[in-house]
Amino acid sequence: MKVHFIAIGGSAMHNLAIALNRKGIEVSGSDDEIFEPSRSRLEKEGILPSAIGWDTTLIKPDLDAVILGMHARQDNPELMKSKELGIPIYSYPEYLYEQSKFKKRIVIGGSHGKTTITSMLLHACMKKGINVDYMVGAQLEGYDCMVKLTNEAEYMILEGDEYLSSPIDRRPKFHLYNPDVAIISGVAWDHINVFPTFENYVSQFDMFCSLIHKDGILIYNEEDSEVKKLGHKYSKKLETQAYATPKFEPTRTGTRLNYDGQFFELQIFGSHNLQNLMGAMHLANQIGISNQVFLNSMVDFTGAGKRLQKVSENESFVMYKDFAHSPSKLKATTNAVREQYPNRKIIACMELHTFSSLKKEFLPLYKGSMESADEALVYFSHEVVKHKKLSPITKELVVDCFGGDVLVLNDTQDVLSQLKSKSWKDAVLLMMSSGNFDGIDYESLGEELSK
Repeated sequence: MKVHFIAIGGSAMHNLAIALNRKGIEVSGSDDEIFEPSRSRLEKEGILPSAIGWDTTLIKPDLDAVILGMHARQDNPELMKSKELGIPIYSYPEYLYEQSKFKKRIVIGGSHGKTTITSMLLHACMKKGINVDYMVGAQLEGYDCMVKLTNEAEYMILEGDEYLSSPIDRRPKFHLYNPDVAIISGVAWDHINVFPTFENYVSQFDMFCSLIHKDGILIYNEEDSEVKKLGHKYSKKLETQAYATPKFEPTRTGTRLNYDGQFFELQIFGSHNLQNLMGAMHLANQIGISNQVFLNSMVDFTGAGKRLQKVSENESFVMYKDFAHSPSKLKATTNAVREQYPNRKIIACMELHTFSSLKKEFLPLYKGSMESADEALVYFSHEVVKHKKLSPITKELVVDCFGGDVLVLNDTQDVLSQLKSKSWKDAVLLMMSSGNFDGIDYESLGEELSK
């Protein structure tokens, strides 16, 4: 087998390339830019392109497949030549399906919680010694590649992203996996550049449900009103299982979970994380892991990459960083920190960084999303807005959309000055972004504030 990657340097693409290389497939690739950590990881595997740029001489008739990344354009010269030669062209999710179509596919969908649920399920499988193939959308601690493909594994665990598949395939990725078992953790409008209305966005999850195997199972979060509607709709066609937040209480080190009269001491915290835990437990049942075994396996689970990750802590101060950027994620994460630290001052900072978050029409959805914090700070860069070719936004507009006494800043140094000027006794700092506030070193900041 010979497979060529157009835009091999992408965060998802390079993981798939590594996985196929490890499976014994001959991998080649190209890209017009490759950044770290993709570059080093591809080089270590011996599949880093010898030169940067597109090279049509790499597209040969003996290729079995070409995998096209989102970073490439529709007029990419390698893509054009692949079409001329009649080589099968796949998007990233299409090829994952090709590699798993004879396995039992478990697909984790939802606007939020996908990576955490996937991580929990993988953690339980690892503790139980169950061999599974997988694809996760974020780098997890303890894993050197976020895609695993083998001939032996019976199960394929897939994080089901609703974003587009490729430049020439406008279907959401999770529409291509055809699950045997699926979960939806929540639906909250995102990707406004692709799904222009809330109704259009919700319809993608409806379609996802319709693609579950006819003898399959839909697991759903009944505390989310949109998801509950889908659960009820598809209960007539599929086996459905609902889950909700279990009984729990915060502890100094995390959470004490009360399930079926038994107590489990966990290191994770927050209602949304406990919801995710219940969803992952239902999925684990489908792999033959009992509730008791699953919950026991979770006592040393510390969380998914970049999700409520502790940066620094002393007796009276703790700092977390989180990937949250959409309104629902901001609300869930801030509420989780408030539940865990009811008697501390909570300062929540978020960066408007994604296309959706910086769009005028989307900003009003942030109303009240950080209201459980004592102080809220929002940062955005005018340069980023300009780079994304969006209409300019003002501090006043952001303040009005978020509501409350939110402080809005446009300069990274102003953010740092604000944070360094405060007293951090009996306080929590929560930094939320899909970026890094244009250059803030979280570890250095945490170390300085903890002093």
